[in-house]
Amino acid sequence: MRYAGRIRTAVIIVAFGLLELLCRTGVISGFTMIPPSTIAGSLIEILLSGRFSADIMVTLRNVSVAILAAMLIGPLLAIILHQVPGLRRILDPLFATYYAIPVYAFYPLLMVIFGLGDLPQIAVGFLLAIVAVLINTLNGLDRVPPVLLKVARMHRLGPVATAVKVRLPFAAPYIFTGFKLCVAYSFVGVIGAEFITSSRGIGYEISYAYNNFDNRVMYPLIFLILTIATVINMSLYAWERKLLARRSSVS
Repeated sequence: MRYAGRIRTAVIIVAFGLLELLCRTGVISGFTMIPPSTIAGSLIEILLSGRFSADIMVTLRNVSVAILAAMLIGPLLAIILHQVPGLRRILDPLFATYYAIPVYAFYPLLMVIFGLGDLPQIAVGFLLAIVAVLINTLNGLDRVPPVLLKVARMHRLGPVATAVKVRLPFAAPYIFTGFKLCVAYSFVGVIGAEFITSSRGIGYEISYAYNNFDNRVMYPLIFLILTIATVINMSLYAWERKLLARRSSVS
């Protein structure tokens, strides 16, 4: 794993170095993109100035709500569906085609339901994220060995106890895969919704900078989003490895 991490780091460094060279030599026009070093410098200036602090906090709050809601509700719905095979057979085809549905098409309806505040944006992020958690959790629950369920019955565990003590712990790697996808989809959903009608947030500021050809604001804010999402996903990855290591040591 350390070797893979070193390769990953090397690839990122080479990619940024190549992009820096292409921008500095004029192969990529400054009108199109600014060098990564300039992006990093501009991001530091933006963060120190506090110019977009309110927008950043609004977006991070909305994304956090969408992520937590999807992480809590997704596994719960998966357990329920797993216990009701008939309902799952009905919904499985819908899950398979879910991401072909343009969720943003329902944004006007969400605005009617939730108003003009932050709730429609949170709802879009949640709707994009929850199915990833749900599908991956179901995938993990399907792979629980029958012998573990038999042991649970021998110990007279009820459905809830079996789900909490047997099914969910075994499905943990699949659930964490859903969580990592959940983070990405929540950012995409919330920031994409901010592009549409919001008057604040990182998505709004990126859209405004794009329309005004302000690369020194647009690219640093995009880089900030990528950095935050990467840190969250790497934290989830580290947590997942600790849980798996603990389970392996117990077994």
